[in-house]
Amino acid sequence: MEGRSFLGFDFGASSGRAMLGTFCGGRMALEEIHRFANDPVTLCGQLVWDLPRLVFEMKRALNAASRAGAQVSGIGIDTWGVDFGLLDGRGRLLALPVHYRDARTAGVMEEAFRTMPREELFARTGIAFNAFNTLFQLLAMRRDGDPALAAARSMLFMPDLLAYCLTGVQGVEYTIASTSQLLDPSARDWSDEVFRRFGLPKHLAAPIDRPGAPRGRLLPEIARECGVERIPVFAVGGHDTASAFAAAPARGGNFARLSSGTWSLLGVEVPEPLTAPAVLEAGYTNEGGVDGSIRLLKNNMGLWISQECKREWDRRGEAADYGELVAMAERAPQFSAIIDVDDAGFLAPGDMPARVQAYCRRTGQRVPEGRGEISRVIYEGLALKYRWAIERLEKDILGSRVGGLNVVGGGSKNDLLNQFTADAIGRDVVAGPGEATVIGNLLVQAIAAGVLPDLRAGREVVERSFPTRTFHPAGTAAWDEAYRRYLRLTERTGD
Repeated sequence: MEGRSFLGFDFGASSGRAMLGTFCGGRMALEEIHRFANDPVTLCGQLVWDLPRLVFEMKRALNAASRAGAQVSGIGIDTWGVDFGLLDGRGRLLALPVHYRDARTAGVMEEAFRTMPREELFARTGIAFNAFNTLFQLLAMRRDGDPALAAARSMLFMPDLLAYCLTGVQGVEYTIASTSQLLDPSARDWSDEVFRRFGLPKHLAAPIDRPGAPRGRLLPEIARECGVERIPVFAVGGHDTASAFAAAPARGGNFARLSSGTWSLLGVEVPEPLTAPAVLEAGYTNEGGVDGSIRLLKNNMGLWISQECKREWDRRGEAADYGELVAMAERAPQFSAIIDVDDAGFLAPGDMPARVQAYCRRTGQRVPEGRGEISRVIYEGLALKYRWAIERLEKDILGSRVGGLNVVGGGSKNDLLNQFTADAIGRDVVAGPGEATVIGNLLVQAIAAGVLPDLRAGREVVERSFPTRTFHPAGTAAWDEAYRRYLRLTERTGD
């Protein structure tokens, strides 16, 4: 069955888009239907997602597909991880979903370790510790006596919540649930012990769907409003990283993958979770893949720092597109300062150029000036972090060498960063496809609809359809010295 089209909604932390993927002749063609901003809102002192606006934008995309005459065979939705909405017994949303960068979880993680020590919690869930993990968000709600938690009868993660808004059908998809620190990674199901020990209501944990499960059809009123049929909606790899890894071309067992966007997620696919103490200490996490595999990942700050810098420069009237910023960075001096991109000071929104400068001042380094120099410091910091993550993977976890790195997602389009990464890690970097997340979303839909037999065939379609570029390492001696500076810096700051 060929000539079939599917609509993939891909929501990132700052923007969203709807892409139409058409399968024909053993290839996939992509067409952007609609792109829109995803701007969180500070409302009554809390940073929340503007869910009504996101649903409105989805309906605009469906209307655009209708006007274009597209025959859509399915819809899939992927988003960032951990965040959720709570519904009451009548299926009504109790509050807008809170943004993972909201400050409500401050101090909760440390308190949680008094109930279940970090080593035990990691062994039971396989998830690295971030203050914004779903578990800690729920514990913050309980600590604060949030009435929404007391009234809730179900919990839907963001892609599941958006699908519910389209179909009226509740469901929880496996890959997005795997980000929550509430799952047993070996059982691929909820951890009864985590719910019990932390006193969380187990009725929030709905049965888990596997990627490709049917989620229902568009509600009649939405179909009428948008001028489309009651299109089926599928549970795809709801976590955007799961979808991105699904679309990464097969490069052999010794190639690591990096999903490069607002976050940088670097790792490998393994058949079963790895929860040894060395994995915990290296900061790696076990998340679910669309084919039942485990994505063994290091989650590092990604292009968020650059995105926030651009937002601030735009606000000041110093607007430049990303291509111009990359060109400025290329002309800037090498290694004028080194930053740890995972420093806590870079997590929250705000005046990021000033924060980069403050970090350099605090660590006794030359303070970068101007958009080009600050941008270069960020890109070099990312490349050095990738080297650190690969070394931890090789030495502490796998015990074998990683042969190269396949970079997918928006960051794969940044040639300067790709070259920096190849230089820093001392091995080839294969860049592309840039639209990996939505491609993986569309692959799962095509498999669910019988257009493709399995993920392996889907990855072959990706390799035929989307070109990649290879960056070879050069000038590695300077990067070796910069990496030694980076290690001294992080040891001194305790990171």
